[in-house]
Amino acid sequence: MIKPRVHSLRLRLIAMAALWSTVALLAAWAVLSALFADQVRRGFDARLAAQLEGVVAASEWDAKARPSLRRPLPDPRFQQPLSGWYWQISGQEGAILRSRSLWDAALPSAPQAAGENASSVSGTIFNNITGPNGRALRLAARRLTLNSAGGTYLFQLAGDNAGSEADIARFDRLLALALLILGLGLIAAMVLQVQIGLRPLARIGRALAAIRAGKAEQLPDALPSEIQPLADEIDTLLHHQAAVINRARSHAGDLAHALKTPLAVLANEAAGGDDKEGGDLATQVQRQVIEMRRQVDRHFSRARTAAAAGVLGARCPLGPVLEELARVLARLHQERGVEIAVAGTMDLAFAGEREDLQEMLGNLLENACQWAHSQIRVEARAEAGNLEICIADDGPGLPAARRSEVLARGGRLDESKPGSGLGLAIVADIAELYQGSLDLEDSDLGGLTARLTLPLAPQAEAS
Repeated sequence: MIKPRVHSLRLRLIAMAALWSTVALLAAWAVLSALFADQVRRGFDARLAAQLEGVVAASEWDAKARPSLRRPLPDPRFQQPLSGWYWQISGQEGAILRSRSLWDAALPSAPQAAGENASSVSGTIFNNITGPNGRALRLAARRLTLNSAGGTYLFQLAGDNAGSEADIARFDRLLALALLILGLGLIAAMVLQVQIGLRPLARIGRALAAIRAGKAEQLPDALPSEIQPLADEIDTLLHHQAAVINRARSHAGDLAHALKTPLAVLANEAAGGDDKEGGDLATQVQRQVIEMRRQVDRHFSRARTAAAAGVLGARCPLGPVLEELARVLARLHQERGVEIAVAGTMDLAFAGEREDLQEMLGNLLENACQWAHSQIRVEARAEAGNLEICIADDGPGLPAARRSEVLARGGRLDESKPGSGLGLAIVADIAELYQGSLDLEDSDLGGLTARLTLPLAPQAEAS
């Protein structure tokens, strides 16, 4: 089952980088747009001021203090009616001279009533006004006192700044497009950088998976210096785990052998006792020794398996173990004519120790051989991500009421049969430690089917 990557480090890095890049690019757009707009508007105001100076320089006054221009301004738009470019000279009583482009209109003669976009540079006042035909204009005005004309006059020049505003809007669009492309490129570069930067962590993940699958024993050495300490600690932990497991196995084995030796002595002494003097005692001792051996075998097997279950890298191919056991047991029961047929997928592997697989399959096959009349069938397959092994025989079978008793206690079904009677119980215990199970069912051969479910190891990669 694939879990959603809610806490993905990769997504966090990309999201944070994309967020800060977006903020930075938006701030850059705002600053560059404002700077360009200010520069364009200042340039337009400078053009108005220069043309206004031309009007002032070209003006002359007659004896009756009436103004005129010695020469027309070079811009032909001042001659075209309602062209959007106008100049005007006003006195105390209003406009006294104006450009032909104004026709019968006039510019407002109160530039001091400055709006929010008004400014003043070297005595020249700039302001946004509404001109003839309702067009938005930029006005430059300057008030001069002329001694030769005997009074104070207002010089005004207005121009249509729609072209400048269009240039600003066009620049804003191009700048936004350029920054958008830059932002996408930066995000793509960030994604690539994060992918490359996190690649060593992905290598560690694959290496750990290989260790769990039994394809490797430790992490690779060629890792970046920032990640190498983590890899070293993981290797140290793996080695420590292996050492602890080996010690646990050794301790379990030492305990079992330490108990088996006194038990063997007791068994020998009981077998050699005088039946007349202590027959009942010898018989009782023998029974208790056999029971103690059963418990020692069972708990030793359980302790050894508990130490091995879930070990990283544990892997055992099924085919060789199954074929070897089938060959040995078929030879042992050859006189009874028991045949063991092995079928199914033999290239599967058990995610555990070889000794545990041998003990489980050995007990099941030995039990089947003891009860089978002539035929045993072994099938192996992968089922729902697990390894499933079915061992069926054509023996007398086992009533359903007694199956749970056999698995729980390991009770012997027939005292005449050899063995301790713990085979099925040991198999069930080992399978449970590996998160598996052992189930007994009716066989289509007429006897009993033992269905063993174990964890399936990943397939080995082809070299």
